[in-house]
Amino acid sequence: MNRLTGSELKKFLDGKAAKFNKVSFIKDDPISIPHQFKEKADIEISALFAAVLAWGQRKTIIAKSNELLERMDGKPYKFIMDYTDEGLKKLEGFKHRTFNDTDLLYFVDFLHRHYSKHDSLESAFIPEAGFESIENSLIHFQKYFFDSENAPKRTRKHVASPAKKSACKRLNMFLRWMVREDKNGVDFGIWKQIPINKLICPIDLHVERAARMLGLITRKPVDWDTAIELTESLKELDKNDPVKYDFALFGLSIGEDITSFSEKLESGY
Repeated sequence: MNRLTGSELKKFLDGKAAKFNKVSFIKDDPISIPHQFKEKADIEISALFAAVLAWGQRKTIIAKSNELLERMDGKPYKFIMDYTDEGLKKLEGFKHRTFNDTDLLYFVDFLHRHYSKHDSLESAFIPEAGFESIENSLIHFQKYFFDSENAPKRTRKHVASPAKKSACKRLNMFLRWMVREDKNGVDFGIWKQIPINKLICPIDLHVERAARMLGLITRKPVDWDTAIELTESLKELDKNDPVKYDFALFGLSIGEDITSFSEKLESGY
């Protein structure tokens, strides 16, 4: 298969990123969920749930996220901090894929405990010694999240960690939303302790296909090391903001027939 040269690849992916990194992208993407809010805590909480529920078709993810917000009376931070037994009953029966009300109630418990001591969820991702890397931050977050004797074992599968070699797609996506900042109005950029150039590109099967065709990754499994490999390749195109190409790779995987694109590469596109 023909490969685009470095300058050709950058030009191509810059164009794709610009096409999808715009306000019109928001309405059909799970990031539309936190964009319903103005207050920082509401944005963080709704974004975390939208990211954790990001399994399957985007339309379904958005619908289930909105259902959850409705159960919280459209005020996630207030619900988390002021919930009553009667309020918690509204969460009973919630389910999306393997995420159920047992998992949801523990998330609510964790968020209540955290926000009772901190103003922002950002601190949950920053170890005591300060930020070192996304890998360390995600490992720290999982340990911190489950630092309770009430933590259900079944919920662990919903909070991934690089320590288990997971690609951590959903949490990397959440961090992109919170940390990355530009003038296009999609990502929020409300967290300042994590450098944008340290973010790791979210990778799932769709992004993997596009990245592999472009020669950005060579490893076979889709795991943490593959996410690192992809991000390092993207840094060669933009060392300051490699994760902006998440828009390009995702957009390519859903907005253009991947087989057609492969044929273009074969013909020297």
